[in-house]
This record gives sequence, C-alpha cells and structure tokens, in this order.
Amino acid sequence: MRKTVYLFSDGELSRKDDTLAFKTAEGRRFIPVEDTGEIMIYGEVNFNKRLLELLTKKEIILHYFNYYGYYAGSFYPREHLNSGYMILKQSEHYLDETKRYRIASELLAGAGKNIRQVMKYYISRGKPLEESLKSIEKLLDAMSASNGIPALMALEGKIRDYYYQVFDDIIGNEGFTFDKRTRRPPQNMLNTLISFGNSFMYTICLSEIYNTHLDPRIGYLHTTNFRRFSLNLDLAEIFKPVIIDRLIFSLLGRKMISAKDFEQASQGIMMKERAKKTFIAELDAKLKATINHRAIGRPVSYRRLIRLEAYKLEKHLMGEKDYKAFVAQW
Repeated sequence: MRKTVYLFSDGELSRKDDTLAFKTAEGRRFIPVEDTGEIMIYGEVNFNKRLLELLTKKEIILHYFNYYGYYAGSFYPREHLNSGYMILKQSEHYLDETKRYRIASELLAGAGKNIRQVMKYYISRGKPLEESLKSIEKLLDAMSASNGIPALMALEGKIRDYYYQVFDDIIGNEGFTFDKRTRRPPQNMLNTLISFGNSFMYTICLSEIYNTHLDPRIGYLHTTNFRRFSLNLDLAEIFKPVIIDRLIFSLLGRKMISAKDFEQASQGIMMKERAKKTFIAELDAKLKATINHRAIGRPVSYRRLIRLEAYKLEKHLMGEKDYKAFVAQW
C-alpha cells in the first residue's frame, strides 16, 4: 500500500527530476514518488504543470483542503484502470430503478448496521444507550421492507437522529455537546470534528476508487448529476460510523483534543492547526491498523477494507456476486 503525504505548511511543491520537492520557509525536503499514493494539502501550496505531469505519470492523486480544513477539490490523474465495460455496467445499474434500489438499500443497511455496532460497543462499556438502540433496530427492520430510495433515505435520517442523540452519553464531556447536526458552517466543536472527519473520509474513498475499475462519478445512493464525484460519498456512509465516529470518541475520551483547540471564525467554529494534525495523525494510524477479516481469512487494514468494498461492488455490477455491505463485528 502506497503512503499518504500530508502538507500543512505553506510552500512550493515542485518536480525535481523524477521526484518531488517541497520547499518551505524552514527548508526543502524530498518526497519519493514510488511509494506515494496521494498528497493531502492543507497549507497554501504553489505548484505548476510540470508537477501535475509527474503526478499523472506516477498515478498520484492530489487532494486539497480549504482554510477551515474541509475538502475543496482534487487533481485526479488520468484514470489508468477505467474500462468502458464497467462504465456501461455502472450506468445500467443507475438507470434501472430496481437495480439502483438494490445497491442503495444495501449501502444504507450497511451504514445503519455499523451505527448499531458502534452503539453496542459502548453499551458493553456501560453507556446507557439501550432505548435508542431499540428504536434503531425497529428502523432497520422497516428499512428492509421499504419501497424506493426516498423512503430509504427518510428512514436512514431517523436512524442518524437517534444515533446523534446518544453522542453526549458516549462522550460524557459537557464541553463537547452535540445539540444538533450542523454543517456549512458547523456551529459547535463536536460538529466541527464530525465535518472535518467526514470530509477526510470522502477523499480516502475517492483515492481507493481510483485504484479500481469504477468511475467515481456514478453513485447509487447520492444522486449522479453535475456533482463531480458521488460514488465515494456512497462508500463513505458505510465506514464513517466505525472509523470517523469511533475516532472522535477516542480522541475526546483520551483528551487528545480539547476546547482550547477550537476558535470562532467567520465560517463557524474551526479547529486550530494542532488539533487538525492530531486528528489526521490518529486517523492515519487507524487506517493502517489491521483487523482479522473472516471472509478472506487474514488481517487487513481499515483502509484496505474500503478498497475491498469497491471490489465487491464491481463483482455485483458484473453479475458475479450480489453486493453485501461491510458490517463491523466488534
């Protein structure tokens, strides 16, 4: 698995022969391209066409984030694995309402079941979440009998409402209360952490899709329209509860991020640089951590799970094996 490079400082990213050089006020460091898979830019970084040519040649994705730490866009090199056959299959399953519903319902079921698993984990650690879990179980049952994607989305929205209501019980920190889900801009510190983590999750899913035959512009849960990418948003729904939410609970529980790591800005509450670096360092470690995968009989990293999910979707589209979303067992 190739590495992710994070650039927080302002500077210039350039091509130096057949490798990368990042020049800042502190000096210059070289970034080997052979084991780099993606570059995440958080600072003000300049680059030119020669750099983009090298990134394309080496199949390295560049993601950049705005001042607040939220995803702004990507340099997505020429697809090296895309196939006309797979694009036709993706389109066929999107345009056929029954086929699209089959995929969308499994994506949402996976997201809902992973929410359930997160709650069970914290119930086993003494958190009083039983009543909310019962309500979510009923909604999951109703989801399996629903008809149409709008109905599915409505049920999934209710599941998330119950789920978000237990965040305060899980975290147990009066300084980090949920209140309600707010985005663009987030209105409190907890919502800022959620938005920051989710934004990162979308980029990771996009990078993993790049290494498959799938086209990220054709999704099934999030409508395919003039949005640049949508399939990465679909896959992220499955993994946000077990990767992003669990990470947030851990960071706050271990007091690695506190109220002093946030500040008021014109676009709501934002994280200071120290908190962003802490969050990303812990998330990077989480993505590299491994679990025993029952289906393939060996340990795989959390990041590899995302790639495997894309492969499963490929097999479904080709008619080889029905898609079943990943559900955590812990």
